[in-house]
Amino acid sequence: MRIVTRPDFDGIVCAVLLREALHIDTDIYWVEPNEVQKKEADIKAGDILANLPHDPRCSLWFDHHVSNTPDQVFEGAHEIVPSAAGVVHKYYKASGQLDNRFDDLVFHTDIIDSASLTRDQVLHPEVYPHILLSMTIKNRDNTDTAYWNHLVGMLRTRDIAAIMADPTVKSRCEAVIQENTVYACYLKDHTRIQGRISITDFRGLDPVPSGNRFLTYCLFPETVASVKLRYTEPEKTHVLVSIGHSIFNRNCRVNVGNLLARYGGGGHAGAGGCTLKMEDAQQKIDEIIQVLEVNAPVV
Repeated sequence: MRIVTRPDFDGIVCAVLLREALHIDTDIYWVEPNEVQKKEADIKAGDILANLPHDPRCSLWFDHHVSNTPDQVFEGAHEIVPSAAGVVHKYYKASGQLDNRFDDLVFHTDIIDSASLTRDQVLHPEVYPHILLSMTIKNRDNTDTAYWNHLVGMLRTRDIAAIMADPTVKSRCEAVIQENTVYACYLKDHTRIQGRISITDFRGLDPVPSGNRFLTYCLFPETVASVKLRYTEPEKTHVLVSIGHSIFNRNCRVNVGNLLARYGGGGHAGAGGCTLKMEDAQQKIDEIIQVLEVNAPVV
């Protein structure tokens, strides 16, 4: 039996809950959604997938993305709720395999994964430990596997104060605070506004800057949605498109997950991503932006 999930805060909390409920001590298999969609992930019978698209080879599946709404019978649970961790938590509390010990952790996971944040939480994450901790999780490659596993172990046994005092976590949190200051400058320099959509193009930057993904909604408050573009690898053969509804100006009428499912991606109603081949990426990006523009409210 193996836990298979993605390396973001929701995925990490899913792993915490599954380990606690099922007493699983095998290595966690960390994968990205597009690896499952493209059948590149090595999914096996007995695997428990969480916060990922369904794969018929797995034995249990838990998810909450609208683009992953199942059309087949499966074991596990799928609900359109704030987090996949919430789905796992509800399932195993109903069976008596989890108690109330993780209620607070799941509460904060719901807030973070559904982007139900205030402006103060976005601008000053250092005051909000769960939010700052979530920002230390980078999921561009597997070089951080040891850190993800470290967080799973700590979140299972320690309170948030003890976790934030951990030397590795503390160092990463300090780096995130500095990173966000620099990231705001990159956003200002590489973002254009088209209608009521902000388009941040990092394709000309190497390395690609990272930082607080919600800052764009504070910097460009007139927008209702954001588009971010970057290459997925140094060879520049694929473009990653990330889209989100503004978390402060909630007037975008596009279901992002369903829109990006047309392009091989997916996500939530309010946020998602897809990976496009370079040869026709710009054509598809223009199509996506046009859909967002048409469905943005007129001022």
